[in-house]
Amino acid sequence: MTTGPVRVPPVAGPVPGVPARLAAPEPGWTTSADVVVVGSGIAGLTAALRLRARLAGRGTVLLVTKDVLSAGSTQWAQGGIAAALGPGDTPAEHLLDTLVAGAGACDREAVHALVTEGPEAVRELIALGTVFDHDPDGVLSLTREGGHHRDRIAHAGGDATGAEIQRALTAAVDLAPGIEVVEHALALDLQRAADGGVAGVTLHVMGEGQRDGVGAVRCRAVVLASGGLGQVFSQTTNPSVSTGDGVALALRAGATLRDLEFVQFHPTVMWLGPGSRGQQPLVSEAVRGEGAFLVDDAGDRFMTGVHELADLAPRDVVAKAITRRMYEQGSPHVWLDARHLGAAFWERRFPTILATARRHGVDPATQLLPVAPACHYASGGVRTDLHGRTDVAGLYATGEVACSGVHGANRLASNSLLEGLVFSRRIAEVLPDELRPWSDPADDPRAAGAVDGDVRGVLQETMTARAGVLRSAAGLAVAADVLDGLADRPATALGVDAWEATNLVTVSSALVAAATVREETRGSHWREDHPERDDARFAGHVDLRLDGSGVLGSTWAPAPASDTGPLPAVPVVGVAP
Repeated sequence: MTTGPVRVPPVAGPVPGVPARLAAPEPGWTTSADVVVVGSGIAGLTAALRLRARLAGRGTVLLVTKDVLSAGSTQWAQGGIAAALGPGDTPAEHLLDTLVAGAGACDREAVHALVTEGPEAVRELIALGTVFDHDPDGVLSLTREGGHHRDRIAHAGGDATGAEIQRALTAAVDLAPGIEVVEHALALDLQRAADGGVAGVTLHVMGEGQRDGVGAVRCRAVVLASGGLGQVFSQTTNPSVSTGDGVALALRAGATLRDLEFVQFHPTVMWLGPGSRGQQPLVSEAVRGEGAFLVDDAGDRFMTGVHELADLAPRDVVAKAITRRMYEQGSPHVWLDARHLGAAFWERRFPTILATARRHGVDPATQLLPVAPACHYASGGVRTDLHGRTDVAGLYATGEVACSGVHGANRLASNSLLEGLVFSRRIAEVLPDELRPWSDPADDPRAAGAVDGDVRGVLQETMTARAGVLRSAAGLAVAADVLDGLADRPATALGVDAWEATNLVTVSSALVAAATVREETRGSHWREDHPERDDARFAGHVDLRLDGSGVLGSTWAPAPASDTGPLPAVPVVGVAP
């Protein structure tokens, strides 16, 4: 690591065109709850359950979800949940693997909380009814994924871990008295009190009944667990509802976004042919963990020699190697070879992936599987402390919408479910004692706006081409110009399409601004014009804020010395390539 004085890097200029609040009808109905939880994946469901228990009659919990309760993004997780549960494994080794994957951008205290509290959190998940896979002797089955030096990934249904966790948590919420659920509801904006803190949240409920249309929930705290921003890109593993709503809402409310440039592209997503867009089928890293390997058009195993873990290298390493090989060979994809695993193994261990591949005309038990990188996970998000607090009083964030400091520049495989679990529990530890007094929403004089819903296609193609796996100053400048133009296209009609498009433009503008500032390659952020990691200038964080007139600006937060010093001396178990 380079030593000496740290030079503050250049700060991106203001980004105009991001509305300070959404244009929407005045609320037609009002209700109240002490705490509103936005999102129904592992983070939101865990937060709701733990808060209900901790409040114990002292307050009410309302859970809002954009789809039905059981449709959180957690259900799409295939590989599993990481925790030091196996014989010989330790939280210290899990911490080291996480720090290495995070490429010098992790918050060590956050990682320490994750890995030390993780095993207990997973055991509680089991106590709630989650059924993980076990071997014939009844021992919990653990596998390995990229970046891990131990078998520490617990899985369920072979490759249906997220679906099983979602099922168990949804059932627990259904049975829990005191948790009210509102489905098909898009969170629009935070209502703020005169002191700037939380006073409520406005919603658009897409259904029939008394709460149809735009309304408001008066509350004393809001927990954002709204998931990611994958629909910013044309190729993604994220569902259609992942339009960055929570990130945009928090930004408009005055919260800080951190490290939004660190977007992880999963290296092995099934390639469905030219012109395919939207949510693409993920091929879990666990397939490589069980012995599959990557080959190019010539049949060569190109990961050997790239990294000590070869095909199980951290995701950014594998995604970059695949992208390089695709460019070199002029191919839209590479191949995953798992034929040697055999049909019986596929059917037992990866039934979901097998069925999906066969639906698309490929049998991975007998054929090579075409794969390419696609947007998978946002490591950055709404800046929080170790208990999920943002810099807006009464606003908390957890899961993918948050930047807790755990993932750094590149999320370690299967740490995402664990993060949502651990940090939702941490929010529940402190929030009941920090509930704000009931406050009336203050008048908001800021200009409101909404973008035409038809901009989504152009936005996604631009972000994929200019701010995707490969980035450069020139490409990011093009993206910024396109986004400015899209922001100037006002909505012809207000509704979900316009509000989602506005959130996508907002989040994309922030992402491009952050990626422009970071003139280096680190983790999942790859700058062609700055191909090396630069700790002397960029061992820190890009923070973004929106001012009162809707102008987005960035500042630089140097990393604490504990984040950038030498890695702890922890024995690492070697892995054969």
